[in-house]
Amino acid sequence: MGQLVFSSWGREIIDNRQGGDGTSEIVQKKLPVTFDGERSMVAFMGWDGIIVADPEVDVVAMAAEYAKRVQEDYCCAKCSPGKKGTRVLQDTLARILNGEGEEKDLAEIEALADLLQNCKCTLCMTSAVPVLDTVKYFREDYLAYIRGERRPRPAEYKVKLTAPCQDKCPAHIDIPAYIEAIKDYRYDEALSVIRESMPLPAVCGRVCPHPCESACRRKNVDESINIMVLKRTASDYEWQHQQTPPMQPKPRKGKSVAIVGAGPAGLTTAYYLALEGYPVTIYEALPEGFGGGMIAVGIPAYRMPRHILQRDIDIICSMGVEIIYDTKVGEDISLMELKQKHDAVLLAPGAHKSKPMGVEGEKEGYSGFLAGGIEFLRDAYMGRPTGMGKRVCVVGGGNTAIDCVRVALREGAKDSILLYRRTRKEMPADVWEVDGADEEGVQFEFLVLPKKIIVDDNRQVTGVECVRMELGEPDDSGRRRPQPVEGSEFVVECDTLIPAIGQDPDLSFITEDTGIEITRWNTVVTKFVPQKNLVGRDLNDEMGNPLTRILLTDMDGVFASGDAEIGPLTVVACVGNAHRAAKVIQRYFEEGEAYLTDDDFHEDILSHLGVYDKDEKVSWLDAIGRFDQHEIHGRERASAGNYNEVELGFSDQEAIKEAERCLRCYRVSMIAV
Repeated sequence: MGQLVFSSWGREIIDNRQGGDGTSEIVQKKLPVTFDGERSMVAFMGWDGIIVADPEVDVVAMAAEYAKRVQEDYCCAKCSPGKKGTRVLQDTLARILNGEGEEKDLAEIEALADLLQNCKCTLCMTSAVPVLDTVKYFREDYLAYIRGERRPRPAEYKVKLTAPCQDKCPAHIDIPAYIEAIKDYRYDEALSVIRESMPLPAVCGRVCPHPCESACRRKNVDESINIMVLKRTASDYEWQHQQTPPMQPKPRKGKSVAIVGAGPAGLTTAYYLALEGYPVTIYEALPEGFGGGMIAVGIPAYRMPRHILQRDIDIICSMGVEIIYDTKVGEDISLMELKQKHDAVLLAPGAHKSKPMGVEGEKEGYSGFLAGGIEFLRDAYMGRPTGMGKRVCVVGGGNTAIDCVRVALREGAKDSILLYRRTRKEMPADVWEVDGADEEGVQFEFLVLPKKIIVDDNRQVTGVECVRMELGEPDDSGRRRPQPVEGSEFVVECDTLIPAIGQDPDLSFITEDTGIEITRWNTVVTKFVPQKNLVGRDLNDEMGNPLTRILLTDMDGVFASGDAEIGPLTVVACVGNAHRAAKVIQRYFEEGEAYLTDDDFHEDILSHLGVYDKDEKVSWLDAIGRFDQHEIHGRERASAGNYNEVELGFSDQEAIKEAERCLRCYRVSMIAV
């Protein structure tokens, strides 16, 4: 935003209306100066107060519009305080705005704010916060209206409904809505809500790292809602009861799309474009039966059963999507040929290439040193020889490394050992995945760094020389930087060494003649809308890329999404990114221009601001512990050849009880531009 005039955000009052330069760190760093790179953001109103950046903002008119939109567009009307209280608030502010108000109306607004604290959910309750702040801190503006001295000034407002969990979800699924439907045993409605933003509900109901749960306000009472498993519950209900998905694509349109890669990004973009009637052809390098990209060959079947994944893919194909397997773009067909055959192309090849480890001997072709964790998992899932022995060491601390050590046991390893240079606490892998590996008998060697591969006379790996590490000061990731301990070298015996320290997309099919630029992170450069915060810094993500990206490359009609655009992240991150890509491509077809809507910009602003407050004191009478899904326990679950699903989901009654814990934490955001 521009110069800060007034802020009550976070209950911190900063008032510069009479001069002064008081600042708020969250306003300075989290809110952009412009809404869309061009139009200035002059005020922000939401669940935690108001922020004004222009002294000419008509705060009274903005409060009246805010109350109107809350009541008419978002109030669920399921409780009397919310239904009636917001209507009275709307009418009272409208009366004041029309010059028909009285000073006693201000006291009524204050009383209504108290009444709204008794609402069924938090939407109407929190909507009273900024309105009350305007009455408290801009009272003279209200009195000027009441005395007939002011008339409303024209303004343009952008309004959006969100929730802490919904904001944190990369796909921005309306989580409170689908949980509410599950609570009422309306699984079909819950699944319809999910599919509005996510076409792979069975997948993300099993393998999502559920960042939404880290922003669940229920956590401020006892424990977060088990959001991921509730998604699985809705999806499983459909296939277990042999129900036919109700979606129907629109009539077939003339312009077609080619997609490189049948991973989560490619499938998502294909689904939403096919629903709009556009013919979509996906070109997939893997053979038939391995649709899903990294979901199929990078996530173990004990986490993601293949028949469940295939069902999600079959549903997408039933919308009119064609997948051509065994076709590698760059070898079997070129990118330029795709561009000639289709009206638009989406690049979504996934990250199927392991990063090198950087140890002595890794380029010597030793027997027992495998190319990488990604390749090892792919070979295992496709039934190919892995080259694995009986004592396996995996290097890394992420989810891929954990998958490798757990799969090694299922592939017949006697010992499966994880080598990681930090401690268990610093591992980027999901805690529950690390716990699963521990239960299955994986051995952990923490604070060790491989330095050299040890081999015998036959060039067979016999071990890896490591050095002990100690943690120093935090690095850019916030984790303490590991440093070698001098003279601490030792050897870990093994006959197989698998590096699993990261992965990259294979972008070799993007040739120089395309004009498409590749970043130093090996991702595709796409067009973006430059945004700066109040102190003049670019609003970037952790990779240094602008947050508000249009997903169009430098080659007209060629777009990028998923791991190739945002870097190797998660399935749900690829889905969210690809859903936006589908909407951008649709605009490109129908309007001749690829652009972002006001809703897209608003979504990005809220994501950067953050909707969840971990320090909020949430009072709730009925503290009920979280329900966790059933799980097969014991080391035998990791026996050789046993890829049976480990996590088993909820019963219907458990799902309903867990859904009842949801606090329905909707929020309404309004931006004046």
